[in-house]
Amino acid sequence: MDVTEVLLPGVGVRYELTTAEGNRIGIIVSRRGDVELVSYAADPDVGRPLFRLTTEEADTVAEILGAPRITERFADLSKEIPGLKAEDLPVAVGSPFVGRRLGDTRARTRTGASIVAIVRGDDVIASPGPDEVLQSGDNLVVIGTQEGIAGVNAILRG
Repeated sequence: MDVTEVLLPGVGVRYELTTAEGNRIGIIVSRRGDVELVSYAADPDVGRPLFRLTTEEADTVAEILGAPRITERFADLSKEIPGLKAEDLPVAVGSPFVGRRLGDTRARTRTGASIVAIVRGDDVIASPGPDEVLQSGDNLVVIGTQEGIAGVNAILRG
């Protein structure tokens, strides 16, 4: 899909795309982080506002839209690179890492596998930092070799 990026001096950036049904949509991201969705008839300078989102609302919508697809995308990537796998690993109630920082697992150092996202309910924490506190019920999206992923699973189980 082609997305056109247009700098709006003093305002922010407008992203434009045309859907498969032929609808032209604009997403205007202000310098403050607010987002406005607009639709266009013919002239891209004359948009019909659909709705406006605060930064927090835009982040939530992005997480909701991305949550079901993040594992799919990593699974597709693992098909393209031999030996690379992607799996969801649960943080179970009895895990010694519930309530502890992700960095405390030392998963990448110990296994070579990377935790690229945490799926927490409907939220996705992409590229979580080492200070992210793990919760029971989290699903960790892990990429690595089969052995590395098995190692992360063993770490989580204690």
